[in-house]
Amino acid sequence: MTVQKTAHVISHSHWDREWYLPFEKHRVRLVELMDALIELLENDPEFRSFHLDGQTIVLEDYLQIRPDKQEIVTRMVREGKLHIGPWYILQDEFLTSSEANIRNLLIGHSDARKFGAISKLGYFPDSFGNMGQAPQILLQAGIDTAVFGRGVKPVGLNNEAKGDYESAFSEMNWQAPDGSAVLGILFANWYNNGMEIPVTPDESAAYWARKMADAEKYASSPHLLFMNGCDHQPVQTNLSEALRTARSLYPDVRFVHSNFDDYVAQVKAALPSNLSTIRGELRSQRTNGWWTLVNTASARVYLKQANQRVQTQLEKVAEPLAVFAMLTGHAYPEHLLAYAWKTLMQNHPHDSICGCSVDEVHREMMTRFDKSHQVAEQVAADSLQAIVSHIDTQAVFDPSSLPFTVFNTSGRARTGVVSIVLEVKRLPFAGGKRKQVIGELKELSLDGFVVKDASGNKRDAEVEDLGVTFGYELPKDRFRQPYMARSVRVNFLAQCVPGLGYRTFALCRDDSVSAAPDRPLPPAEGRRMENEYLTVTIADDGTYGIADKRNGGDFTGLGTYENVGDVGNEYIFRAPDGDVPLTTRGMPADIRVEEHTSFRTVIAIVHRWDIPASGDDTLAREIAEFVPFLERKAQRSERTVPLTITTRLTLEQGVPQLKVQTSLRNEAKDHRLRVLFPTQVHSPVHYADSVFEAAERETNPAPTWANPSNCQHMQTFVNVRDEVRGLTVSTLGLNEYEILRDGQGTIAVTLLRAVRELGDWGVFHTPEAQCLGEHTFEYVLIPHGTGQDIEQSYAAAYQAQIPWTAVQGSVQPGSLPAEHEFIRWSGDGLALSAVKRNGSSEDVTMRWFNMTKRPAQLRVEQVHGAGGALYRSNVLEEEGSGIGHGEWIAIRPAEIVTIGGKRP
Repeated sequence: MTVQKTAHVISHSHWDREWYLPFEKHRVRLVELMDALIELLENDPEFRSFHLDGQTIVLEDYLQIRPDKQEIVTRMVREGKLHIGPWYILQDEFLTSSEANIRNLLIGHSDARKFGAISKLGYFPDSFGNMGQAPQILLQAGIDTAVFGRGVKPVGLNNEAKGDYESAFSEMNWQAPDGSAVLGILFANWYNNGMEIPVTPDESAAYWARKMADAEKYASSPHLLFMNGCDHQPVQTNLSEALRTARSLYPDVRFVHSNFDDYVAQVKAALPSNLSTIRGELRSQRTNGWWTLVNTASARVYLKQANQRVQTQLEKVAEPLAVFAMLTGHAYPEHLLAYAWKTLMQNHPHDSICGCSVDEVHREMMTRFDKSHQVAEQVAADSLQAIVSHIDTQAVFDPSSLPFTVFNTSGRARTGVVSIVLEVKRLPFAGGKRKQVIGELKELSLDGFVVKDASGNKRDAEVEDLGVTFGYELPKDRFRQPYMARSVRVNFLAQCVPGLGYRTFALCRDDSVSAAPDRPLPPAEGRRMENEYLTVTIADDGTYGIADKRNGGDFTGLGTYENVGDVGNEYIFRAPDGDVPLTTRGMPADIRVEEHTSFRTVIAIVHRWDIPASGDDTLAREIAEFVPFLERKAQRSERTVPLTITTRLTLEQGVPQLKVQTSLRNEAKDHRLRVLFPTQVHSPVHYADSVFEAAERETNPAPTWANPSNCQHMQTFVNVRDEVRGLTVSTLGLNEYEILRDGQGTIAVTLLRAVRELGDWGVFHTPEAQCLGEHTFEYVLIPHGTGQDIEQSYAAAYQAQIPWTAVQGSVQPGSLPAEHEFIRWSGDGLALSAVKRNGSSEDVTMRWFNMTKRPAQLRVEQVHGAGGALYRSNVLEEEGSGIGHGEWIAIRPAEIVTIGGKRP
C-alpha cells in the first residue's frame, strides 16, 4: 500500500530584528508585514495560520507602533492563527550566558501567556550552532521537539549516517549531556524551501518537482516540510491560490497549509525506528569548517565585553542582593529587573550580539547595554542600603569608626583584594558656604587610620586620600541634598567572605603600630613575584612562567602576542594566502614593578611593536566587487603603524591564580590579535565552559575540516589538562579560543579582530568593525592539579567573572550580625547559576548545574528568614516535589537543578 505524501506548508517570516538595516528601519517593514498578515487572516479562510518566528518580541515591537491592533492580535493568537513563543528573542546561544538562555524562555512564556497561547516548540532556525544542554532545558519547560537550521550534517540518499554529527534524516534524536532527549528536526533544505510558491501551472509544476525531490531526500516519513518564507519575507498573499494549483497538479499529494503543532504530531506518528542520535553541542563539527560562523565570537569584541559586564551585574550581583534585601523584609524590584533583562536581551539576537550587522545596529546596542546596566546598578545600590541598614555595627565598632560591608555573591567563599571609596566626613553646602565647607574638609587629618574586622583584628590596607569630592543624596521625602566630602580609597585583602553573604569591616583611628598581615607576600624582585601558591617569573621578551607550589606544575612561555591579517568579514576569519603570523616572541619588553604591598603585587610589561596598517588596496577592490572571501588574493599592506601593548600581571595574597590585563590602542585594520598560552599538555580533548556545562571537545577537527583555523566558542573558560596538571584560562567577555595543533598544547585566546565588511549576501561596509581606539582585556590563569582541583579551577573561573561589592554603612544597632550568610549550600562539582525571586510568586529561586560527568549531591542548609518549605522546580520555576531543609538531593551528571524556597 502506497502511503500518501503530505506537503506541510508553514507560513512564516524569519525576523532578524536588526541586521543589514538598523532596528527602526526593519520595524517599519515589520509593521507592513503584520498589517498585511492580519488583513489576510481576516479575509482568506484558506490561509489558516502564521508562525511568528518563535519570538514574542515581534509582537511587542509591532504593538508599540500599532496599539490599536492589540485586541485582534490577541484573538488571532487564541484562535491558533498566530503562533508565538516560546522565546522572547531568537538568541545566539553560545554568546549569551546560561541564565540569559533561561530568562529568554521565561520571558517568552510570560509574554505569550498574556496573549492566551504558547508555541511549545524549541525553535532555533538560524542560531550559529546549538547548545548541548538545549534538550534538557526544553524538556524541563515541557517542550519535546526542537527545530533548527545548523550544526548537523544530513546524509540523505541511502540514509545511513556514518559519524557522530551526521543524521540519516532531517529528523533525529537529540540528546543532552544529562541523557535528556528530544526529537530534533533539521531544516535540511533551510527555512525558505517553500517560499514564493508559484500560482501558474507551468511554474508550479517545475517548482514542486524540484522542491518535493529535495524534501524527500532527507525526510524520514511521508510528511514533508515546506517553510513558506525567509528573512524579512513579506507574507505570500496568494498562497491559497498557489496551493490550489499544486493540488490540481499533484492529486496524489496532500497539500496542507499547516502549522508546527500539526506537522510535528503527524511526523511523530510516522517516525521510523532507525533515527540517528546526536549528542551534545551542534557546531557543524563534521563539515569543511568554513561556515560554522564561530568567528562572530570575536567580531566587535567590545560588544561581548559589555554583554559580560551587564549579564554579570544582573545575574550575579543585582538579583542576589535584591533577594538578600527581600529576606530582610524589603520589596523585591521584579518590575525593574524584568525591564533590565528585556533591555539586555534586545541585544541578544544572533545578528546583534554576534557583531555581524551594520554599524548603526551596534551603536544602538551600546546604549541598550548602558540602560540595562544602569538599572542593575541602581537595584544593587538600593538593595545594599536596605541590607546594611539592618547590620548591627554598634556591638563591634567604636562610634568614631567608619564601617563598610563587603558582599560576596558568587556562591562560594572568597578571598581577594577589595577596593572601596569611603567618605570620612561630609558637610552639606548651600549658597556662599562652599569655600568654608571645602576649607574645613581640607584641614581634616587622615593620619592614623587602619582597617579592622568585626573581631577587632587589624587588616593590612592602603588608604589613599582622594581629597574633597562632591556628592548628593536623593531623599525619598524631600528635595536633593548636595554635599562635599573628604574621601579616601581603601584597598585591602578581604579573606574568606561567605559565598552568599558578607563580612563587615571598619576604617578606624588607631595610633598603635599596625599588625603584620598573616602571610605577607615576599618582596617582588623585578621579574619575579610569588604568593603562598604560585611563583611567577618574567622573561626578557615579556613572556612569563607560572610555577605551582602545590603540585610542582610548571607553565612557561605564556603571554606571547600573535598578529595576523584578516581578509574575511564579521562572520568568518580568513588569513591572507601565505600570511606568516607576527609575534612578540623574542622581542625585548620593558618590565617594571608597578605596585607591591603585603597583599598584592603588580608587574607591568610593555611591548612596542609595528604591525601592517591594513589590508592592501586589493582588499578594498575585492570587497567592492563582491569577491567571495575564499577567493580573495589580498595581502597586508607594507605600511606599518605602532601597536603598544601594556600587560599587567597581578598576584594577590591567598589567591591561587594570576590576573592579567592587556591594554592597547588599535590603529591597524584588517587583522587579528591573540594571546598565546603554550601548556605542553598533550591531550586529544579539552574542555570549554558552554551553556550549563563544561563541554568536552576534540582538539583535532574531523578529516573533512578544510579551514586552517579551528576556533571555538567559550562562555567563561577553556581548560586543557592531562593526568598530572592542567591550566584553566578564564576571560571577561572574550568568547573565542583555539587549541593550536602546534605540538605544545597552546591555548590561543582572541583579543581583537578587525574587519571592514559585514559579509553574507551583499556588500555592506562596516568601518566601525575595525575596532580602532583604546581597548582593555582581562583574563585569569588558574593552574591546577588532578581530581577535585579541576572543578575548583572551574569554580574559581566563574568567581573571577563577578565583581566584589562593598558599601559604606554607619555605627548603629541592627538585627543582622556583622558577618552573615543568607543562603548556605554545599555540593561538590556544582556551580551556582542563579539566586533570584520567582517571577510569579514570593518564593526564592536557586539554580545550579553539575559541572561533572559523575553524580553529585546538593544540600541547601539555610535560607535566611525562609522557614517555609523547599521544593524541586524546573527552568520555568514551577513548583514540584517537596524537599526537607538540609536534605541531600541526588543530582545526575550534567543536570540542571532548580530549587524553590517558600517564605513563611
